[in-house]
Amino acid sequence: MTNALELQKILDYLGAIDPSPFFILSLFPYLAFLYWAQKSKAIPRISLIGFRLTLLFVAMTILLAIVAKLAYGEDLTNVDTLHGTAEAFLTLSDALVALGFLRFAGKSLVNNS
Repeated sequence: MTNALELQKILDYLGAIDPSPFFILSLFPYLAFLYWAQKSKAIPRISLIGFRLTLLFVAMTILLAIVAKLAYGEDLTNVDTLHGTAEAFLTLSDALVALGFLRFAGKSLVNNS
């Protein structure tokens, strides 16, 4: 029983940590990746646009979270229309990344026979 209580204490402690600083800190490696990606010829242009649009998703999520809190007094995840709108930006960016790499893979098929 003590192991369960200790685990619960650890989970409670971790649950109380504000994740905001981690989100901010995660932008720096992502910006470094974008810098490298724009110089690389290995990433298709459409995929690069998708990777850049991920930053738009982050910005829209922050903006819509503020709107949700001010207008509805709720977290973004509890306001379906705003949450869905934010997720639409992620869907768009993911689709462009996938489309770019799918096109790239289709062009670079090699016949080994």
